[in-house]
Amino acid sequence: GAIPFHMPGHKKGSIYSRLGFNYFDTSFLNLDVTEVSGIDNLHCPESAIMEAQQLAASTFGAEHTFFLVNGTTGGIYSMILASTFPGDKIIIPRNAHRAVTGAVILGRLNPVYIYPEIDDQLKTAMGVTPKAVEEMLVKYPDAKAVVITSPTFYGVCSDIKAISEVVHRHNKTLIVDEAHGAHFRFNNKLPISAIEAGADIVAQSTHKTLPAMTQSSMLHVKADRVDLDRLRFFLQLTQTTSPSHILMVSLDIARYIMQEKGNELLDRIINNSSRARIEINHIDGFYCLGKDKIGSCGVHDIDETRLAINVEGFGISGCEVDKILRQNFKIQLEMSDLYNIVAIATVGDEDCWYKKLVKSLYIIASENLSARLLEDDNIIKINMKNISAKQAILPWEAVNREKECVDIKAALGRVSAEMVIPYPPGIPVIMPGEVVTKEAIEYVLKCMEKGIKINGPADISLKKLSVIK
Repeated sequence: GAIPFHMPGHKKGSIYSRLGFNYFDTSFLNLDVTEVSGIDNLHCPESAIMEAQQLAASTFGAEHTFFLVNGTTGGIYSMILASTFPGDKIIIPRNAHRAVTGAVILGRLNPVYIYPEIDDQLKTAMGVTPKAVEEMLVKYPDAKAVVITSPTFYGVCSDIKAISEVVHRHNKTLIVDEAHGAHFRFNNKLPISAIEAGADIVAQSTHKTLPAMTQSSMLHVKADRVDLDRLRFFLQLTQTTSPSHILMVSLDIARYIMQEKGNELLDRIINNSSRARIEINHIDGFYCLGKDKIGSCGVHDIDETRLAINVEGFGISGCEVDKILRQNFKIQLEMSDLYNIVAIATVGDEDCWYKKLVKSLYIIASENLSARLLEDDNIIKINMKNISAKQAILPWEAVNREKECVDIKAALGRVSAEMVIPYPPGIPVIMPGEVVTKEAIEYVLKCMEKGIKINGPADISLKKLSVIK
């Protein structure tokens, strides 16, 4: 009831109701406060936030947990910057999220790429094998840390336990981007969480697979290899000085829900997803990724709540199926690529949604058989295996060099000054400092042709590319 002569400017939402914006429910804005007396400070927690983070650490099996209000991106920046120094080598997967590349640029690091296995059926990057990690550490013994993305956007998990044993035997730090695996901890039918598997430091997008608000994530630490003071410094550096208490409240609520009811809630979702997977695999032309892939292409385990559906056998692109589901059936998927569609299942789902998704795919299959007669290049016949990268200069040098914009095809053989990332799934095809190849140009132009958006370049139409002069 105090008169709020402080931020934020909406003053507990009173301005909206006073001006007649009645359609905007402002009740939650009472929680949108700043660091006044009685309210804790994210960057120097002493009471409520400190207690909430300690509860989260206990629930997620970590020694320390930090709330993130700039999404997992801020966590990835902080993990990598805290584990390295400028000029250090760092081993990162080629299919890492663009945030990893951002951290490499900010930290002035020398990235060494480890290539995940590629599944020829799905045309997607799968897992990174412990053997591949071992080979990279032998080849680059001066690397300071190893980054692994697990699970992938498609629900594929690498063998983090075996990888952690390899990394620690070489006395390096294992950093895991577990953005899509925040729910693993709460049901033993799901893959083992990265923290439980031995990772040193892990970032999770709590908002992706648990009931937290967009932009709210967590960073978990469980090792003596992490300098906590250095980590705290970079968390302050990469996050806003005006953190949203609403986002932090949603993290605490998500933790409580999963702590109290996570196992039973996930049981229901796993059962729904498993039934849907079986039914989808009976539709001619569709294949839903499942545990049959374990043991191949670096796949150690599969997140059964994730419905990654390959549509290449049906004769139209994943982007087109995504569009049909949205426009004809009012089903919005998480993402689609040239060959696949991906539906994220969480504890917030209704049982009937799965039935509607399966029924819609059946209808698409029965009413669009003529799509099989489409011309051959309707599905792009290019494989990620053919897209190789050659680093000419370090990424941070490239973004700070004098540059010029040239026609995309004239960029062949030049050194790129920017990232080119088809999104989804957010895997860079061209990185700053890399020589632009014919295969890369062909791939991104085909992605554009099929409706996949390209992130990174200044010219989003990709008619031009920025290159080093």
